[in-house]
Amino acid sequence: MELLEAIRRRKTTNGPFLPDPVSEAHQRTLIEAAGRAPSQLNSQPWRFVLIEERATIEAIARISGESMTEAMSNGTFFERYKPYFRFSQAEMEEQRSGMLFDRLPAALRPFTAQVFTTRGQKLMNTFGVPKTLGEENRKLVAGSPLLMGVMLDRAEYRPGQLSSFYSVFSMGAAMENVWLTTVELGMGIQFISFPMEVPGRWEEIVRLLRVPDELELMAVYRLGYVPVEQRRPAIDWVSHERKLPSQVVFRETCETPQAGWDEPLR
Repeated sequence: MELLEAIRRRKTTNGPFLPDPVSEAHQRTLIEAAGRAPSQLNSQPWRFVLIEERATIEAIARISGESMTEAMSNGTFFERYKPYFRFSQAEMEEQRSGMLFDRLPAALRPFTAQVFTTRGQKLMNTFGVPKTLGEENRKLVAGSPLLMGVMLDRAEYRPGQLSSFYSVFSMGAAMENVWLTTVELGMGIQFISFPMEVPGRWEEIVRLLRVPDELELMAVYRLGYVPVEQRRPAIDWVSHERKLPSQVVFRETCETPQAGWDEPLR
């Protein structure tokens, strides 16, 4: 049940980390956890680059912040992800997925009623909301003591072939191991996504990290220690942010929903 407790405490860290550097012992623990993940024919297609150099972190932070500002300004972010926004607790309880809008940065809250409209987008741009959010994003990334780039070996990762699926599946398993391990180490982790949202920005990070041609940079994460009071308590499956077992699990065939599992496992 200790593993279940770690899973229940897993979260994405949307706030700042402590300034303390991540110890080498903990860095090695994270990489060992990743390396213990399953992979097709034990191919182990993942590669990692750990970044502590402040100049590099600052450069990636700038790219991330600028990317967020651009994606927010031109409306592509809201258009792409509008199915995942919830505007009330009742809607969150009904959908049991996505993001409750009042948990987003305060700068966005006055625009929730119009966020998906042309007028709302113009208002946000007029008041400089995308720039404000981009700067907040830059500060979050810049304040991270450790970044981790995750790459796949192109000899295994060949888009359009079955090996590509196996490689991505294996990488997902490796990163879930890392995510759960951060819980036990008193750390947090967050995917740095916005450079992927804007054409050309991801390639800047690839060049910055000198990723060789035989590797494909798939993701960059920020990591650090989380203050004790901000660490997540164990939350059972009956959470308004998680779908119930009866909504995602079937028994024997996909015509019969699993019954009797919606109460939390003690």
